[in-house]
Amino acid sequence: MSTHLQGRHAVVTGAGKGIGAAIARRLAGEGARLTLLGRQLDPLQQLANELQAHALVCDVSNPRAVEAAFAAIDPVHILVNNAGQALSSPLERTSDELWAQMLAVNLSGSFFCLRAALPGMKAAGWGRVVNVASTAAQRGYAYVAAYAAAKHGVLGLTRSAALELAGKGITVNAVCPGYTDTELLQRSIENVVGKTGRSVEAARAEFARHNPQGRLIQPEEVADTVAWLCSAGAASITGQAISVSGGEVMN
Repeated sequence: MSTHLQGRHAVVTGAGKGIGAAIARRLAGEGARLTLLGRQLDPLQQLANELQAHALVCDVSNPRAVEAAFAAIDPVHILVNNAGQALSSPLERTSDELWAQMLAVNLSGSFFCLRAALPGMKAAGWGRVVNVASTAAQRGYAYVAAYAAAKHGVLGLTRSAALELAGKGITVNAVCPGYTDTELLQRSIENVVGKTGRSVEAARAEFARHNPQGRLIQPEEVADTVAWLCSAGAASITGQAISVSGGEVMN
């Protein structure tokens, strides 16, 4: 077990499963003390028990809930904004509610948590913020305009915050995974199977073909990138959008 994050308190949102859980395990392996945020207590608590972490139910799209959650925990040194949702719809059938939901969870939630975490980071003179965006933030995809717009907003937030905080020992970066082998993608695969009649294997291959390496990204690969951005070796890396996509997006 590494100890380069020993003494640092890390908050991971959307930590109950998938990429968030992988990030939590990776940061715990680097010695960080963890608070796990999410909307469902059971998966959070299971992971918290495994990692000797603190689990806290919080809807990040609700600013008052975020304020209450951060007021109940110790000052934060590392914030990973991973909570998100991805719903698809053609443009003309994208409802006001779907549009608002994608912005609230993916963009506003990242802002609310960043705002709440900053006092502790400023007091410590050290902080790491990593926003989990998406390749959809770098290139866009058809039928997910609301999601892509929200994730583009996450990059704008990342770059603006990085400039504002550059002189305060705080870095702000984004990681942009391509299609990643998680429960969220599995639901998308099931949706494709249900609508098109394709086999599960064919549907998976359709997602994997976006990656020039011909495969799905693994959650642990995203977690490794996040851990590096939190390390001393990445102290001069800020305001960046790092694509974890096998070459699908090249900055």
